[in-house]
Amino acid sequence: MNIIYQGRTKQIEKGLTVKEALEEEIKNNKYEVIGCLYNNDYKNLETPVEEGAKIELIDISSKEGMKIYVRTIVYIMGRAFENLYQREKIMVEYQLGNAMYCKCDNIEITEEFIKNLKDEMQKIIEKDEKITKVEMTRKEAEKFYEENNSSRGRLQFDLEGNEPIYMYFCGKYYNYCYGTLANRTGIIKIFDVIKYGDGFLIRYPSSKEPTKMPEFHETKKLAWALEEFEKIHSVLDVLTVYKLNKAIEEDRIKDVIMLAEALHEKKIANIADDIAKRKNVKMVLIAGPSSSGKTTFAQRLGIQLRLNGLKPVTISVDNYFVERQDTPRDENGEYNFECIEAIDLKLFNEHLVKLLNGEEIEVPEFDFSVGTKRYNGKKMKLADDEILVIEGIHCLNDKLTSQISKDQKYKIYISALTVLNMDRYNRISTTDTRLVRRIVRDYQFRGYSALHTLNTWHKVTEGEEKNIFPYQESANTIFNTSLIYELNALKPIAMPLLEAITDEYKEYAEAQRLINILKYFKEIPKDYVPNNSLLKEFLGGGTFNLH
Repeated sequence: MNIIYQGRTKQIEKGLTVKEALEEEIKNNKYEVIGCLYNNDYKNLETPVEEGAKIELIDISSKEGMKIYVRTIVYIMGRAFENLYQREKIMVEYQLGNAMYCKCDNIEITEEFIKNLKDEMQKIIEKDEKITKVEMTRKEAEKFYEENNSSRGRLQFDLEGNEPIYMYFCGKYYNYCYGTLANRTGIIKIFDVIKYGDGFLIRYPSSKEPTKMPEFHETKKLAWALEEFEKIHSVLDVLTVYKLNKAIEEDRIKDVIMLAEALHEKKIANIADDIAKRKNVKMVLIAGPSSSGKTTFAQRLGIQLRLNGLKPVTISVDNYFVERQDTPRDENGEYNFECIEAIDLKLFNEHLVKLLNGEEIEVPEFDFSVGTKRYNGKKMKLADDEILVIEGIHCLNDKLTSQISKDQKYKIYISALTVLNMDRYNRISTTDTRLVRRIVRDYQFRGYSALHTLNTWHKVTEGEEKNIFPYQESANTIFNTSLIYELNALKPIAMPLLEAITDEYKEYAEAQRLINILKYFKEIPKDYVPNNSLLKEFLGGGTFNLH
């Protein structure tokens, strides 16, 4: 029979799995092959091959390949932990760089614990055991759960209809994973376990350098921001999707929403108070990745600054691009508008210095259609009670404001740092939350389909990795824009947009992956969301009229 491999027709025998049908191709691939794109959907290598199937291999040098790698490490860690501590519980809490932070309920994390866990994981990997996805009817699953007194993957029962229940088995160990796993344990070659805070980190490589463990860089501020949010929401008892759905069922969700929003307001007020205390600060610099809610945050921060006697004045970095002919080009020869060298740094700093010295400037307006700055007589001068607020991707990079002294600057990093988990072993990534936000916003206010957003997302994240993430620890403070209930509110808009993407497109795989997360969230009406909420930047209809 025939299949389409990498866009070309290939003849194979009937009854083979992907691994068997493409054995040579897998063997000769530069990097470890960990899964495949089967008819534009993510699958593992044990998937049976059907006539006419379109198949592309996924290795660990791709982002999705590394996601499968990480899920598989976490799965192996879960098995190793159970082998050592049958009666205890563990929680995969959040991601810190190239690592997952985990905590145990009743176990002190010692160096001995770390060694034992790492050794046990290594044993499982060296045995190269098969990981098998098993499908059960609901009746079979009910019996299974009753016999094993388990709750792993029970969230599947909350879905409407009569969908089958799935479980991943490796030997006698079983667990569920909301995404594709590798087909065997031996595929994991590089990992590490280290003590960190009250828990430990499972470390892994990056897709850019998948065969080497990256140097560990501690991100204290990021970890603190995540830990703070985790503690607050644990009090609300809504740290898993199951608990959050329960709050909706029991009509407690409005309380959760009010407390989540109150937390935002309190944090913004604290930041404004901190700025006001620093008498030399004349400039607030705000940076964060796409769909973090920077615009609403800046508006709400402005209100709190005014309460402290400071009048915020904005200046747009977008008006300070270099002339089009001076714009740097990327590796493909296209204009690179995202690199910091695309900004006229000399002029921008000259204007900042003048403003901080009480001098008047003429602010340029950049004409993007022809690629040049124009001067239309727009004057600007900073009064004693005014403070500059600047928002942009390079705001944490000191190159942008190199002529301004450190004590005159206050840098804020903002991002939707998700602390919500599907369950104890499956977290929801910050990137996925931002992506759902962007899909909704792009559709409602920019006229873009979900297909377009998914198609361009990799460019967005590449820019963030170069220009934002390396500087996040240099911020004076980190503001977490995540709202524990937001996917419940975004789901009614996001789901139909994702479901409209058909399997003829490569983006179908990502659409299905997001659908398989969102489907577990119970919907809430968007009018539950307060008008001043940061979430209104994506839902629309908010106080600040941003669109």
